[in-house]
Formats: sequence, structure tokens, C-alpha cells
Amino acid sequence: MTVLLSLAKAFLVGGLLCAVGQVLIDKTKLTPARILVLYVVAGVLLGAVGLYEPLLHWAEEGAAIPLTGFGNVLASGTRDAVDKDGLIGVLEGPLYAGAVGIMAAILCALAVSVVARPKEK
Repeated sequence: MTVLLSLAKAFLVGGLLCAVGQVLIDKTKLTPARILVLYVVAGVLLGAVGLYEPLLHWAEEGAAIPLTGFGNVLASGTRDAVDKDGLIGVLEGPLYAGAVGIMAAILCALAVSVVARPKEK
């Protein structure tokens, strides 16, 4: 039963984040790229003030996988690196914490570029 509850919470939070994004696309003049940046910045801000961690513990992957989760990773990586290394942690923290996600995006883009071919006009 706990697996079903975890899946339901993840689906609820992830679906809500997607629904908010869709409403922003439909009802505002924001472009999808700006909405993506807005989500990352919201995750950074919520993570910086400590509000994203309770949501992350409650919803697990439903809060970790969307772009707000990536923003939270950047904020927590920065916080940890500044605590450990001082001011230089502002530069190294987000890169170190987000390296796995960034590398996954690069590898997926590489795989798609090998398989897909642009259409000739």
C-alpha cells in the first residue's frame, strides 16, 4: 500500500506542476522557455529558504524530477559548498550538485542528434 501512496503523491505533485505550466502557456504570453526558467528559479528560491525540502520528502520523485527539483538541487549544492569551502562554493556548488542532471541532458541530446536527421527544405 505504501508504494501506491508514494506513486499517488508523486503523480499529484508532478501533475500539478505540469498543469500550472500548461495554464501559464495557455493564459499568458510567456513562452515555454521562460516558463522553464521560471520553474528553475522558483525551485532555487524555494530551496534557498528551506521550503522545498518538506515537499521533496513528502512527494519524493514528484518533486525531485520536475525543473523545480533541479533548481532545488542547485540551491542545496550551493548552500553545502559555501558551508564547506566559503565564498568559492557559490561557483562550484551548483555545478557539482547538478553535474549528473546536466550530463544526462547532454548525453540524451547527443543520442537524439545521432538518430534524428533534420528535414531538407
